Amino acid sequence: MFTGIVQATCDVVSIKEQSGLKTFEVKIPEELQQGLETGASVANNGVCLTVTKLANNSVYFDVMEETLEVTNLNFVEPGNKVNIERSLTFGKEIGGHILSGHVHAMATVVEVSETDSHYNLTLSIPTKWMDYIFYKGFVGVNGCSLTVGEINDDRFMLHLIPETLKLTNLSDSKVGDKINIEIDSQTQVIVDTVERVLAKKMLNNN
Repeated sequence: MFTGIVQATCDVVSIKEQSGLKTFEVKIPEELQQGLETGASVANNGVCLTVTKLANNSVYFDVMEETLEVTNLNFVEPGNKVNIERSLTFGKEIGGHILSGHVHAMATVVEVSETDSHYNLTLSIPTKWMDYIFYKGFVGVNGCSLTVGEINDDRFMLHLIPETLKLTNLSDSKVGDKINIEIDSQTQVIVDTVERVLAKKMLNNN
């Protein structure tokens, strides 16, 4: 489990393609490697990956074909940066919201608005996922816990503060880029439960 508070943006050193998977070599700062062991979980752009090897100040992850199909890790190239978060340690402050590291969908960047006073990202997402996105609600965006600013049909806007831009790779976003989205689990449960109850009532009334 994760909090959506990105700890570092780290360089992807190399990507080795194999049958059915890609092995990522990510250069993670020494301070974030303290206590890290093979088998541990680390979020890369919000995707929960298992550490397969530690060597030469780098951490290695195997990304399976299924994960590549549903996340933007399939578009990452050596030299790109990924958002990194170590798994949640109980007893520590949770500054974001609970994330599982299981991406639901990819959104597409449709607009980037940057001025001296704001930096806004507008994302388009498949319509079925918009049922779980609410104004002022939480959403995981490339592993970042963010608050939804505006909603319009199949898209929503994020207002990013300078600290978020400094600590994450969202500042590199361009129109057409794919962004990993994880829906807030509590919101999903509430929406699905309400829909089931209403559907059952309609069925009984008929």
